[in-house]
Amino acid sequence: MELWWEERSLPAKVLLGIGFALVGLALLALLGWVVMLLWNWLMPDIFGLPSVSYWQAWGLLVLCWILFKSRSFKDSDHGRDRRRRKHLRRYMQEEQLAEGEEPASSAQA
Repeated sequence: MELWWEERSLPAKVLLGIGFALVGLALLALLGWVVMLLWNWLMPDIFGLPSVSYWQAWGLLVLCWILFKSRSFKDSDHGRDRRRRKHLRRYMQEEQLAEGEEPASSAQA
């Protein structure tokens, strides 16, 4: 992959960057359109809610991102707890080996 990029001239790299940016913007625009279509297809019939415009659909996307973005992978202690358990298992296995016992299998944990 690096070789492919290195073989390109600077103008080609700039054009590729602009092309990728345009494709990204088009996909974002498509996302708002898809949310609008899905909302207008489902919500008025199911819940009796009004239809939304394109920009209201984007507002819904932003609101959902604010309310429901996953903090569990970054801000919570889930990853830290997993590292603590791994460290504790390793410590217990080392301690059992030092005492001459057979370490417990990880399937029991």
